[in-house]
Amino acid sequence: MTALKDITDKVRSKNAGPFWLTIDIFCGSEDAFKRVSQGLETAEVAKLFKADSATLKRFDMPDLNVVKFSLPRPAVQGTHADRDMHGASFAVLLGEVQIA
Repeated sequence: MTALKDITDKVRSKNAGPFWLTIDIFCGSEDAFKRVSQGLETAEVAKLFKADSATLKRFDMPDLNVVKFSLPRPAVQGTHADRDMHGASFAVLLGEVQIA
């Protein structure tokens, strides 16, 4: 098992408006993309972020060697409950996920 961050070129998360986050996994090669695409379960990502798997969206883009997730923010951006205004910390969590 290897951490996602050690297989990929970059894992990035950011705002996609005040209600959504987007997480991009830049694989860098076709082999890395296949490994991530096949080894990273959508349900595992939903569980990691305590998101409803029905609202989590996954996009596999083989032409770009990118896997992308979009999910509702746990708190609306800028509210008292929001602990990450820019959504950047989500990438760190996902980067630690182990891939076979």
